[in-house]
Amino acid sequence: MTASLEIWRKNAGPFSALVSRTSDWGAQTPCEGWTARDLVEHVVSTERDFLEQHGLAGAAADTADPGKLWLEHERRVAELLADPAVADREFAGYFGPSTIGETLAGFYGGDLIVHRWDLAASQGLDAELSEEDLAAVDAAMDGFGEQAYAPGLFAPPVPVPDDAEPIRRVLARTGRRA
Repeated sequence: MTASLEIWRKNAGPFSALVSRTSDWGAQTPCEGWTARDLVEHVVSTERDFLEQHGLAGAAADTADPGKLWLEHERRVAELLADPAVADREFAGYFGPSTIGETLAGFYGGDLIVHRWDLAASQGLDAELSEEDLAAVDAAMDGFGEQAYAPGLFAPPVPVPDDAEPIRRVLARTGRRA
């Protein structure tokens, strides 16, 4: 197993579990204007866009069911990351030199943590974000710097008190109110 596949699974597993528990695909998420369906479609489409840029997308899932769409997509990503020749392929990334594996596991894996919270909130469920999850998002936001707030990425940070609990503080950095 490649290191990137291991990291991917650590983030995709809980997201997949939450997708399987989602019962109201029309429920509003904390992302303005997005339903649970929109959120899952966004996750899949942004990851597919990245894969398409590198000639790795494969056939799109032929389903209108967001749960099945995610599961088919996640299987494809895991399959790609299992191949060291794909996972270790280098390219000039948005934040500097990277590999396919680092980007899928790191950037998109971190995105799964944040969107797991969004999806859980839409369903009235606990996203069960661990200290490790929050530390990963916090570190990613540090690495992105001000670029994190470019159009189409994160909303501006939400002010929170200095003594805010970690989940509230970290999610505030991504423009969310926990």
